[in-house]
Amino acid sequence: MPFPYLYGDHKPSLFLRSFLLMKKYAVIVAGGSGLRMGSNMPKQFLILKGKPLLQYTLQTFLEVYADLNIILVLPGVSIEKGKEIISKMNVEERVQVTSGGETRFHSVQNGLKMINEQSIIFVHDGVRCLVTPKLISACYNQAIEKGSAIPAVAPTDSLRLEQQGDHHVINRNDVRIIQTPQTFRSDILLPAFKQEYQASFTDEATVVEAAGNKVYLVEGDHNNLKITRNRKI
Repeated sequence: MPFPYLYGDHKPSLFLRSFLLMKKYAVIVAGGSGLRMGSNMPKQFLILKGKPLLQYTLQTFLEVYADLNIILVLPGVSIEKGKEIISKMNVEERVQVTSGGETRFHSVQNGLKMINEQSIIFVHDGVRCLVTPKLISACYNQAIEKGSAIPAVAPTDSLRLEQQGDHHVINRNDVRIIQTPQTFRSDILLPAFKQEYQASFTDEATVVEAAGNKVYLVEGDHNNLKITRNRKI
């Protein structure tokens, strides 16, 4: 049995065992413009140690699981640039490219339309290029067991809540900062993205919750930064 530590002395159900044998997909959304980075180049294509940020993200996912395929979601104007990176990596057989939509919801939805089989699906920000194999594996294992895995970390700063011109301190131990890859079994994620878009959809977890499903957090990684501003990494 591939993952005995998930189940103790109990064998997984036939339903869960079917997912252990299913395909893995990573929908990687890279729709940034680079404006907050102070750059004319979309941030996913900025160079870090000789490689575009996006390449590090793709490479990590491809190396963790040999049976994982990637669906890369890019703005239409960036598709050719994305294909150039994929070609240089020589991974055309494992990476498909599609265009994004008006919002993150619509971009992820476009990527999910390319999946039509039972699978475990990671949805990840293309510019979280420091994601680790350890976190990806932890998300995968929990998604098999519980149906979802939403990486989250506790804040390290003091926090205040501002409302109607006033503010008060809140207990940071009660707050979690949400990351990606948000990971789900396909039987949960695909139906959820058939809903009509709502402005409250800020990530995949909110979409899945709106469809009536509980989502489960998993310990994230403080180094799993989303590169949205000019910072040293």
